[in-house]
Amino acid sequence: MRILIANDDGYLAPGLQALVDACRGLGEIDVVAPEQNASGTSNSLTLSRPLSAFTAANGYRYLNGTPSDCVHVALTGLLPQRPDLVISGINNGANMGDDTLYSGTVAAAMEGFLFGIRAIAFSLVDKGWQHLDVAARVARGIVEQALRAPASGAPWLLNVNIPNRADADRAPVVVTRLGRRHASEPVIVQQSPRGEPIYWIGPAGDAREAGAGTDFHATAEGSVSVTPLQVDLTDHATLDAWRASIARRP
Repeated sequence: MRILIANDDGYLAPGLQALVDACRGLGEIDVVAPEQNASGTSNSLTLSRPLSAFTAANGYRYLNGTPSDCVHVALTGLLPQRPDLVISGINNGANMGDDTLYSGTVAAAMEGFLFGIRAIAFSLVDKGWQHLDVAARVARGIVEQALRAPASGAPWLLNVNIPNRADADRAPVVVTRLGRRHASEPVIVQQSPRGEPIYWIGPAGDAREAGAGTDFHATAEGSVSVTPLQVDLTDHATLDAWRASIARRP
């Protein structure tokens, strides 16, 4: 078993170290993570400049790029062998509902999935690393359980959110679907030292679809949320309607 571990908080993040420690003994571990915090970069790849890879004193490799860059480069030239599993995290804050579209944590795992490798993204629900040690134990257990799935089957992508609780390792593990958020809050406008307006992206909107069965509901109830994800964004339910409305035959 070979495991590639990445994240979006950077190679010095406590969550990355906790995840590496939690996975020791499961197989050979390679770490390739961003040089700096790259939260919110989604699935972006760096195409406008070359990327450089460095090796930290602890043996971790890090790139001056995005989380997706890290996994992509690792899988297409940096690592001598293809991993059997790609893990991302543990993120400093939740990745639920619409957040998964922006998340660098989820994107790193998704990059592995796009290459046909089983992948898991782990996040703490609240920022601040509280009870990170417990979350790491939860992550270890979920990795062990997920690996029992047949290796010859289709690859899968799991998004896991863990409450910051001292008893999270004893909490129920619930398989969920993604909830939805309201639109984000307005941008925060400030003034630069030169008197020019500058803009900060506003806070995420509150949950608007957070009923039973969603990731928001499960974590609010103190459970660990596990959401299977897919990459196909096709709106299959409306395909026939669109064909009838705009499709033309030659």
